[in-house]
Amino acid sequence: MALDVEKLRKMAPPKGMPFKIRRLGHVVLQVSDLERSVTFYTQVLGFKVSDVYSEDLQPGGFAFLRCNTDHHSIALVGAGPGQSKHLELHHIAFEVGTLEEVFRVRDRLRADKVPMTFEGRRRAGCQISVEFLDPDNHCIEIYWGLDQVGTNGYVRPASEWKGIRTLEEAIANPVVGQDTHINR
Repeated sequence: MALDVEKLRKMAPPKGMPFKIRRLGHVVLQVSDLERSVTFYTQVLGFKVSDVYSEDLQPGGFAFLRCNTDHHSIALVGAGPGQSKHLELHHIAFEVGTLEEVFRVRDRLRADKVPMTFEGRRRAGCQISVEFLDPDNHCIEIYWGLDQVGTNGYVRPASEWKGIRTLEEAIANPVVGQDTHINR
């Protein structure tokens, strides 16, 4: 069966929805080694631990981590069956405030020998990012500059996307309206 792309693009919530989802609240990942994963998320990515459940509360343990004032943005459940095969979850993305930070993330990942799967500018959304694997093979994206959709509903057309596979080229070849000037 062929995918009807235009039909999917026209999908919208029904009129009169009695609620509105505001944002992604948090993601919970099952991990094979809770201590190893908490070490990765705190020491490599800078998350802070808010709370931890012992194994008597949750088999394998449970750690709640934050990157802002929310109690947790990501939570990790221990004693998983092994590395992710990307069947349930494609990736998780976290935003940073500046383009310079994306470069600092890449430098940190390289220094810690974290396997990177992508760097550069994505197509739809045009965010500049690095993507990498955590210790359980979950794909994580750190990005800056995601296109915003205003009240008029305008979305950048595909002809302006400029998907690029290095951070340096993403800076050298910006999309319309994206200020890629940095002081390094």
